[in-house]
Amino acid sequence: MEPPHPRAPRDPSALLALYDRQMRRGARPEGPDCRVERVGDVVRAAGPADAWNGVLWSGLGGPDTDTDAAVAAQIDHYRAAGLSFEWKLYGYDTPADLGDRLRAAGFTAGEPETLMAAEAAALPRDVPLPEGVELRAVTDEAGVRQVVEVHERAFGTDSASLGRRLLDRLATDPDGVAAVVALAHGEPVSAARLELHPGTDFAGLWGGGTVEGWRGRGLYRALVSHRARIAADRGHRYVQVDAAPTSRPILRRLGFLELTTTTPYTYEV
Repeated sequence: MEPPHPRAPRDPSALLALYDRQMRRGARPEGPDCRVERVGDVVRAAGPADAWNGVLWSGLGGPDTDTDAAVAAQIDHYRAAGLSFEWKLYGYDTPADLGDRLRAAGFTAGEPETLMAAEAAALPRDVPLPEGVELRAVTDEAGVRQVVEVHERAFGTDSASLGRRLLDRLATDPDGVAAVVALAHGEPVSAARLELHPGTDFAGLWGGGTVEGWRGRGLYRALVSHRARIAADRGHRYVQVDAAPTSRPILRRLGFLELTTTTPYTYEV
């Protein structure tokens, strides 16, 4: 892994190239019992069933590359391990019809998101919280339960696996993740986490969610600011996020740059 770039670029194309080099082609394992494998023109993450399993990067656009065979090889690999997985497809990946090929091979496309990034130290450091709300670092099982509760209320999905992954990371790699929950008079109403990647310029903003009734009151911005401050203090120049359409305008106003799109393609075994 290359050291953090001393003069990291500010324009979107150069920043995207840096992200691609460090976070996709140069990806490192995240979490216990996880690994990153480089097989031909594919970089993939593999680990336990509760971990994120999938293709991080591919370079399948060459004239001598059999794209369909490469896709089939990934399906065979994860199927042999009994693992469903995700192919994380970015807007600049080749060949241009890779998404169509993935769908033809049995993948299901999720909603596209926008990869956005900003200089961590340039983001607002102190965003006012609503009266009666406090931010609390998540460090133990009780805090993880609060994060899971927020996610399930905010997104309407079963977030038990997220809780298990977060608890594992806090136990085995506490310097690699930071989570925060917003409490309104003791009730968890918003939560998010920060994934830290030592040796890179980037830290990732993930899982920001706010329960209905507390949206539109600045909690999302406050959690972005809180995590960006941690990232900057830990030596990461940039924070990045896969932004949903609802988050994109807020992040743009904060100073985030739009780099490309990213679409999850899932394969169920």
